[in-house]
Amino acid sequence: MKKMILSILSTLGVLAVTTMVIAAGGPPAVTSNLQKLGMHLYNDKNLSLDKNQSCRTCHHHLAGFADLKNHLNPYTSVVSTGSDGVSKGGRNAPTSAYAGFSPPLAQVGDGEYEGGLFWDGRAAGNSLSLADPLAEQAQGPPLNPVEMAMSDKAAIVEVIKNSSYVNLWYKEFGNNSLYDEDAAYDNFARAVAAYERSADVTKFNSKFDLYLANKAQLTPAEARGFTLFVAHCDRCHSTVAAFDAPAPLFTNYRYSNIGVPANPLVPLDSADLGLGAIVGDDLQNGKFKVPTLRNIAMSAPYAHNGSFPTLEEMVNFVNNSSGFTPEVIENIDPSVGNLSLLPAEVNDIIAFLHTLTDDY
Repeated sequence: MKKMILSILSTLGVLAVTTMVIAAGGPPAVTSNLQKLGMHLYNDKNLSLDKNQSCRTCHHHLAGFADLKNHLNPYTSVVSTGSDGVSKGGRNAPTSAYAGFSPPLAQVGDGEYEGGLFWDGRAAGNSLSLADPLAEQAQGPPLNPVEMAMSDKAAIVEVIKNSSYVNLWYKEFGNNSLYDEDAAYDNFARAVAAYERSADVTKFNSKFDLYLANKAQLTPAEARGFTLFVAHCDRCHSTVAAFDAPAPLFTNYRYSNIGVPANPLVPLDSADLGLGAIVGDDLQNGKFKVPTLRNIAMSAPYAHNGSFPTLEEMVNFVNNSSGFTPEVIENIDPSVGNLSLLPAEVNDIIAFLHTLTDDY
């Protein structure tokens, strides 16, 4: 039956944005009108300069909602290429899954920063109209000249006006909702954020989730890896449910400089200071957002600049970073890079990390 439905949808030319709504053996993953609208916007390549890229291009489900091209070529492709086919971003695209739990950027009790989105936290969630880091993040790529490169908000509104889903937009926001470009772009962001928070993107259905629900068992290697992970990695990649999430997010949504080296494939005029450049605080130089480890096995390459092509190389660096020269030598977290784990223990942790892949 499912194959028949997909065949019909493909014939109708709507397969790309509809197959995700059909959850095998369960209810639809995209339910509300706002989520459905956001799904269309997330997949619409017309929202890019040359009508060749959408949000999905750099945040694809087959790459754990990171960049599929980078996932397939992690040794040579570490940052996303813009709509013009030439321009390159300066950082590795992180996953868009599970990002919706990140709170607004704020300095917390111990003086460290928590929340916000992008690797450097610049989508802080302090917009008076949105007050949501995920929605603010969604507004970045379409207008970024090295990404989707749309000329202005008016161009984006024009695409929506002429889209096949415009009636869905009017149903959600009203028939006069595309006259005010600023308000419309805020609504664009709200819809995309709603889709990214839907069960189509933020799934909580990995083997580890089934293990927590007593519906799956970890292998001996995975179980050993889980124990080692809790002992050595939990401080930053928390195994406790937090931020109103129903299960662990494997991040504390804070920032850290773990001594990642510069990547020659990402030429920069100067060292990337990360959070420090955003908050204007030298004590935050070199610190980048602690990523969720959900879907980590699918989202190569690793680190903010894609320095590590494989998960094995990334975990080995976290275990032993000697021999690497940090891009930013200030504010390095001393707890990373000297874990003294044996090769077999590293392999067990990697085995555990594979249990965090969705759709088990």
